[in-house]
Amino acid sequence: MQSNKFSIEQALDKLKINALNEMQLASLEANKKHQDIILLSATGSGKTLAFLLPVLQLLEVDNKETQALIIVPSRELAIQIEKVFKSIVSGFKVTCCYGGHKREIEENNLLEPPALLIGTPGRLADHIRRGNLSLTYIHTVVLDEFDKSLEMGFQDEMSFIIRSLPALNKRILTSATEAVEIPTFMGLNKPHRLDFLLGREDTNELLAVRSLYSDTIDKTEALFRLICFIGDQSTIIFCNHRETVEQVSEMLDKKGIRNEFYHGALEQKERDSALGKFRNGTSDVLVTTDLASRGLDIPNIRHIIHFQLPLTEDAYTHRNGRTARQEASGTITLILGPKEYLPAYIDSKIEQLKLPATFAIPDKPKWMTLFIAAGKKDKINKIDIVGFLSNKGQLKKEDIGLIEVKDYFSFVAVRKSKIANTLALIREEKIKNRKIKIEVAK
Repeated sequence: MQSNKFSIEQALDKLKINALNEMQLASLEANKKHQDIILLSATGSGKTLAFLLPVLQLLEVDNKETQALIIVPSRELAIQIEKVFKSIVSGFKVTCCYGGHKREIEENNLLEPPALLIGTPGRLADHIRRGNLSLTYIHTVVLDEFDKSLEMGFQDEMSFIIRSLPALNKRILTSATEAVEIPTFMGLNKPHRLDFLLGREDTNELLAVRSLYSDTIDKTEALFRLICFIGDQSTIIFCNHRETVEQVSEMLDKKGIRNEFYHGALEQKERDSALGKFRNGTSDVLVTTDLASRGLDIPNIRHIIHFQLPLTEDAYTHRNGRTARQEASGTITLILGPKEYLPAYIDSKIEQLKLPATFAIPDKPKWMTLFIAAGKKDKINKIDIVGFLSNKGQLKKEDIGLIEVKDYFSFVAVRKSKIANTLALIREEKIKNRKIKIEVAK
């Protein structure tokens, strides 16, 4: 087989990255010398590139079958890895498989086997049982955040997948914690261990941690006043239960705080909409469960609020990993009600935040999000959307914000002051000679 001419330098250029960090360089070197790798590194440290680059170096150009498999615990993480892989523009095909949308879509994508397959355990196992996957030439498997997959009860599916790969000879396991025993079904053979977890919490001076005491068990008034104190900065509020997420979101909404909520019971379109509006500045506040503590790469999150205390130290670590990324600073606030105390793994000497007696509701975001009922599968791209909104909607470049194009729909941020006029102008217009539904995203 002919090896590919994949260049690390070209990949970094495509990603607009000047250089790899110490952990990524160590992973590249270790993967050249060892078949099995265990990589422990904190959330936000760049683990995705640390395993994608070695995998890319192993792919062969003239092998038209699937050669590598990445197994992840959530659809969001699968989509994020796929996005990074495509940004490298390596020339190799990649396909993503996860629950929440029609299996038939994936079956069509799999008719031409991708060099790299990314997916969640349940959906991948389902495709294997249905005979939809080409397994004969898969030589490399990555288990990204394997601890979370085990925690979520995917052990049986993962074991079945591993047993189904006759040519498997390389395994890469990654995690941001060290709390889980590696299952024997992985068949690791003298794995080389890369541990970049040690001491990170002690040396991360960009991360400030503080507590806020609530006079009531309810804690919602303390949260509301905290949001007012923070102002219009990007903030994630973590809760332990879906019901609490929706209750907190509704409370904030009634008090005039624009927010989105996000949890595992939402349909995929609803999840995409919530994250899209948070990412593009339509909302500065996201209320969520621990589902959002992994796999979401949303830049410039300034505040993490633990409305309900995390159930484990691992959960605390992963929640906090959403901020203070890529040399940016971040602030963690734990809200404590009566008879609630800081967990033992948190320094009891952290700052106690005292909120001022007076407060004001933050300014409303200046952006709104339009939903466009067409996407990649309809041959619609970002350039099409910008051209349409500029020409037909009479928007200037600075009036159009972040655009996200999914398979069958798209989201685009538009300056709020322009929304009404734009919708009126484009009501009867067509994109690529097609009349497409466009409305304010719900």
